[in-house]
Amino acid sequence: MSLPPLPHPAGPAPVCTCAPSAPEAPAPEPTGGGEPDGAAGRFGPTHALILLIAVLGLGCGLFLAGTELGTVFALLGGCGAIGAATLTAAGGGRRLMSILVEAAVRSGAGK
Repeated sequence: MSLPPLPHPAGPAPVCTCAPSAPEAPAPEPTGGGEPDGAAGRFGPTHALILLIAVLGLGCGLFLAGTELGTVFALLGGCGAIGAATLTAAGGGRRLMSILVEAAVRSGAGK
């Protein structure tokens, strides 16, 4: 199967007008030396909801396709482990480790 060649314009190509005319001003530095304002790069409740819906949808789809329940749990557990490892690597691991240590201390204290 061969496709016919695409037609080319006979005249010169138009000038590109998408080039920026002046460089953009840099973003202002955050006050107080903390992280910049906004939710860029943070794992928030919206991200958690999207992942929850994706995991439930994938699990239901696999089960309805005839996959055994034990295999579905193993696959979803593997996906969760990969996601947790990725978030740990991307965030430096300190925040996640502090959360895990705090949860371990609270469970040991019975709270």
